[in-house]
Amino acid sequence: MIQSMLKDRAKKKRRKRGLIFLGIFSVLILNSLYFFFLESKPLQPLEPESKYHIIEGCIEQNSTLYQSLIEKNIPYRWIDLIISKLSPFLDFNRLRGGTYRFITNMKGELVKFVFEKSPTEVYKVEKGHEGYVARRKEISLERYLVKVTGEIRSSLYEAMNNVGEQDVLTLSFADILAWEIDFYQDLREGDQFRLVVEKLYKEDQFVQYGPIHALEYRSGERIIRGFRYGNDYYNEEGLSLKKPFLKAPLRFDRISSRFSHARRHPILGGIRPHYGVDYAAPEGTPVWAVADGIVVSVGWSGGFGKQVVLRHRNGYKTYYGHLSRYGPGIKVGARVKQKQVIGYVGSTGLSTGPHLDYRVSKDGKFLNPLKVVFPSSVPIQKKYLKEFYQKRDEMLVWLTSDTLKKTKLGKTTSFPLQKD
Repeated sequence: MIQSMLKDRAKKKRRKRGLIFLGIFSVLILNSLYFFFLESKPLQPLEPESKYHIIEGCIEQNSTLYQSLIEKNIPYRWIDLIISKLSPFLDFNRLRGGTYRFITNMKGELVKFVFEKSPTEVYKVEKGHEGYVARRKEISLERYLVKVTGEIRSSLYEAMNNVGEQDVLTLSFADILAWEIDFYQDLREGDQFRLVVEKLYKEDQFVQYGPIHALEYRSGERIIRGFRYGNDYYNEEGLSLKKPFLKAPLRFDRISSRFSHARRHPILGGIRPHYGVDYAAPEGTPVWAVADGIVVSVGWSGGFGKQVVLRHRNGYKTYYGHLSRYGPGIKVGARVKQKQVIGYVGSTGLSTGPHLDYRVSKDGKFLNPLKVVFPSSVPIQKKYLKEFYQKRDEMLVWLTSDTLKKTKLGKTTSFPLQKD
């Protein structure tokens, strides 16, 4: 009897345990089904712990970065930090223009400050492990080789502008040919030019010109070509375009009076010889030494006003009259280099307006500066000729082809040296 009762109790316990296990199992199954069928939705992105507040601005004319930040109601503590961190990189006294972005979190703490002085000069101030740090950002630029062509109607400036190019390219083109062409005397309507130049872009934005690789100028039957090799330019035979003497002593506007053995003097009257060329130009225009030489005279010279006289090799002398002032370090005995500024256009002495009276003599005899034939240039060394000819031929294809107009060269970075 007792054993029977014990067996019944054991059966009841086993049945109870089974019901408990079945209940737990059922709950687990139901929860799984709930999450599978009812909660199987795409996960939503987590909300950021903090959002950012951005203030953008630019430095207006006659303003400063400090003043611009104050006008944007940026707290002084952040302005002082930004200025102190950027001061090793930027001269705030000379800073003109620029845009910026001031970024804080919702607590008002500075996260990042970005200042763009130009498309290729960008600085950042941001928080690092050891506090706020300033650095210059490396800018990736796309390099393209581009062919530019044009035709002279009135001036080289106008011709370049008409094909969408900037004055800086005009000046570079003229500087390369300064030993070959007098860009007033030699230009003719209908003259044509071609050049192959690198252009740098930041995405789709044109940033700046790279080097000119080749150029051509056609005037009637005369064709002048130049090819870049190293840092200089040479003609097709490998002769340097740089010669001992420049064709003109300045970038001028026009020639107002030419060399003459019999010219009526505009002030004194009468017929007198004019052994030079008058280059009319705005007062203050820099005047170059046309060749390496030594200053033999500097000072007042009667009707020529303030004048500089240079002595060069092979018996040549050049004279620069009616100057408003002299270049830095110009004194008797000083050595000067070609294209060094020796003075500035003025109207001193007997002059009817700002211009340069430029003269050339050889062995004491005055020559016509527009027709004098100066010594020739130096050729490339023979050991470099093979490499030069290869590059010349590549560029000749560009200059003469009607299909080659633009090609991608690859990427480069704009990251000039920083200040210490």
